[in-house]
Amino acid sequence: MEDWLLKYTNEDGIDLSRLIHDDYYLKAELKRQGITYDDLAARLNEMGFVETKASIANKVSRGAFTAAFFLASLRAAGTQTLRVEDL
Repeated sequence: MEDWLLKYTNEDGIDLSRLIHDDYYLKAELKRQGITYDDLAARLNEMGFVETKASIANKVSRGAFTAAFFLASLRAAGTQTLRVEDL
């Protein structure tokens, strides 16, 4: 298991809710896909979400966003697969 993942692990395994509410995974995926917050806002707006660069930056910096926002952001970024075993 990678070192960064250890803080999300408890006696039952990986705590996915803590991982989703941390900005690490989302920021890493956006960077991997070459997506800026401006790009993400435009793509989310096309999907029917009302987001701005500032609202996304605030959510990500606080690490406080819903699972729906997390998954929509990954989809908007072009992520094809989210494998829990890779988390």
